[in-house]
Amino acid sequence: MTAKMTAKMAHKPGAGSDPKVVQSKARNASSAALACPCGRAEVYALCCGRFHAGAPAPDAESLMRSRYTAYVLGLEDYLRATWHASTRPAALNLDAQPVAKWLGLDVKSRQAADAEDTAASVEFVARYRVGGRAVRLHEVSRFVCEAGRWYYVDGVVD
Repeated sequence: MTAKMTAKMAHKPGAGSDPKVVQSKARNASSAALACPCGRAEVYALCCGRFHAGAPAPDAESLMRSRYTAYVLGLEDYLRATWHASTRPAALNLDAQPVAKWLGLDVKSRQAADAEDTAASVEFVARYRVGGRAVRLHEVSRFVCEAGRWYYVDGVVD
């Protein structure tokens, strides 16, 4: 998700860049065996939770889904850590944004951008509600893989 779109979005109250809050929210989601917000048919701990705990995402789509889930849970540190250094904003300040209620994620397509599988793009639609208004975010995101880890580079928003 782009920095511009990040400025429009927020997470559930009580989360932020404080690592204790992030760890607590992630632990609560996994211990409750909740369905993963990313839309895959797995519980959080076996899906995006493992990436939030430090395991590398195996592909660009998995990283994109884990970033969506990080927005849902307010995991600002994870979002920054998975944003490529060349385009990473200095801060996201999710706590300063209006609270968003995330409604769902639909992955439209995924494409490898090169034969070496070091670049890819993922097209998706994320839906959320903020201030009583429904928002539909349609984006084609670009990712790169460096030293075995995928990173979000940027995206084009419709």
